[in-house]
Amino acid sequence: MRTLPIPQISETIRNGTHRVSYYPSMLSEIQFPRKIKSFIRRQGRLTAGQQLALDNQWHVYGLDPNIDYDFAEVFGRNAPRCIEIGFGNGESLAKMAAANPEIDYIGIEVHRPGVGHLLMLLAEKNLTNVRIYCHDAIEILEKRVPDDSLSGVHLFFPDPWPKKKHHKRRIVQPGFTELLSRKLKTGGYFHAASDWQHYAEQMLAVLSEQKRLANASPGAAYCPRPDYRPLTKFEQRGIKLGHGVWDLIFRKL
Repeated sequence: MRTLPIPQISETIRNGTHRVSYYPSMLSEIQFPRKIKSFIRRQGRLTAGQQLALDNQWHVYGLDPNIDYDFAEVFGRNAPRCIEIGFGNGESLAKMAAANPEIDYIGIEVHRPGVGHLLMLLAEKNLTNVRIYCHDAIEILEKRVPDDSLSGVHLFFPDPWPKKKHHKRRIVQPGFTELLSRKLKTGGYFHAASDWQHYAEQMLAVLSEQKRLANASPGAAYCPRPDYRPLTKFEQRGIKLGHGVWDLIFRKL
């Protein structure tokens, strides 16, 4: 098996919440004439275990962003394929992959310590249905993912960029929903979750404007958390304190 170089991508900054990293994305108008970063890179520290996992497991699970892969060949089978944008420390992605061995998952994250942590989990659980990009998510979707190929795209707790002047950096914009509508299969879904009500409201409005996506909620609003999305420790604490979490699921027509 050919060994891929470990991406030298620096750690993203913590924002004081459960988010392990700012989520990788590039935003733009529908035709993507310009690109606006929605993440901030910072020099980060790897634990000894994370570095060991990067050294020993990257060649097993890592994907090179410069290569066009046949993903059926990568996974050794034809199976439903889901992408998670900004998987943080990888806990939720590893749990989903273990619970759904019939689905192949591609995780995308720019935060190297988070990538290292997910590699540790995958090796510990001996999971074979996950591969990882340590790169910008929008660039991967645009350049490396075939149209009409994805069964699902997950975006769990993206950076809300709460200041009004930074709202343009939020990943869910019209250009992003246009990209989703191209990459998802007919019947494929996009699932976002946020604990910021204002951002959830904005996502609902933007997604509802995309004619090729339909809200899976009977009330055309938010959905109950599906069983496949694991509760994070932070989320459980927030729920006990009365904090809200909003899940949105839209399917491609």
